[in-house]
Amino acid sequence: MTLPLPRSGFFLTGSDTDVGKTHVGCQIIRQLKHRVPSLKVRKPVESGCKTVQGKLFPADGDALYRCNDELEELQIITPYRFAAALAPDQAARLENRTLSLSQLEQAVWQNTEENDFLLVEGAGGFYSPIAEDGLNADLAHRLGLPLILVIEDRLGAINQALLTVRAAQAEGLEVRAVILNRRSRDASLSSNLESLRQHLEIPLHRCPFQQVAADFDLLG
Repeated sequence: MTLPLPRSGFFLTGSDTDVGKTHVGCQIIRQLKHRVPSLKVRKPVESGCKTVQGKLFPADGDALYRCNDELEELQIITPYRFAAALAPDQAARLENRTLSLSQLEQAVWQNTEENDFLLVEGAGGFYSPIAEDGLNADLAHRLGLPLILVIEDRLGAINQALLTVRAAQAEGLEVRAVILNRRSRDASLSSNLESLRQHLEIPLHRCPFQQVAADFDLLG
């Protein structure tokens, strides 16, 4: 099934934290950057950042930055950074700071133009808090971008995928694709994709374990 390009881009989220959103995001960047006029990548907030040379370093934001050929400053890609490995709102409070959806929305649109294609990665799962006043779902609403959902390809993936897709649709959000991200070599998981096709009528893809981007074609 061909996946048509939306005018503005995608919001990349997942069924949970640590399901491989950034890994999948890098695969998407590698195939999109030569196929859209101007690709901008954003991970507006990242927590759990280590200190490097006296500054908090966003490892996920840096991975997206490098995959997109370092076209913009890392500070623009990931402006909000926190040390604690917690949801961003909690990590911000530990530093006596506040983080709002408006701040994140402004960070996403900063330095963008009307014809830019955006890939925006959230923080945590679809219903994880991302700011003091909202969840990843709320930020997706504000941005008006269709979703790409990342689900870890493991036992329980079918349940997680269906729950997350139906939650997003109940929120009135468009789910453009579901990506099963294989993080182990367990061949017994090979049926997840086929089983999901019996329940979903949206594009489904698998990001193979350590496989080259050329074999992972989000656009069909």
